Amino acid sequence: MGEAPGEDRRGGMEGRGSGRASLLAVLAEKPSVARDIARVLGAQERGDGFLRGNGYVVTWAIGHLVGLAQPHEIRPDWKRWSRSLLPMLPGDWPLVVSEQTRSQFDVVRRVLTSPDVGGVVCATDAGREGELIFRYIYEAAGCRKPVRRLWVSSLTERAIRDGFRQLKEGREYDSLASAAMGRSRADWLVGMNLSRLYTLAHGGQGEML
Repeated sequence: MGEAPGEDRRGGMEGRGSGRASLLAVLAEKPSVARDIARVLGAQERGDGFLRGNGYVVTWAIGHLVGLAQPHEIRPDWKRWSRSLLPMLPGDWPLVVSEQTRSQFDVVRRVLTSPDVGGVVCATDAGREGELIFRYIYEAAGCRKPVRRLWVSSLTERAIRDGFRQLKEGREYDSLASAAMGRSRADWLVGMNLSRLYTLAHGGQGEML
């Protein structure tokens, strides 16, 4: 993936999988960033929730499209607020799609899992939170395609072009993703348990609103 962005790369992924996977999907964190990247890549054909062209499909998140499940979505009895149920310590950490932005998640899922797409570029913000947003979406979408990482601190045309020439393997950021997921789960444990304990200690009714 060392081609200069803007070069026609539709033939660059032929022969992968079924032979149809000739497109590279790019997932940005927000629409404005996706537009900047798409302009540099030459992906100017507008679709519903994505931009396409020159061998690329550029789509975007709208913040956190996917997050950790609420307590009652993990265990039904956790819907009841009771001291006897604290602390809540999930054995597994299921993900749920935000209802407010489900339509855009569905677009992203279709792009990532399309048989025409042979690989994915993570173009979310360069940092722990951006990595978390991508990993949660990738997992919830059921995507198993190879991932490369765009890591840039600027969205100038030159920075984007240089970034695409120097894409890294997604696995090089596994430790960053693990740290992000650990922080997300720690926030869940502290927030969910302490908020319930505080409410119950101050006369809360013990039922989830």
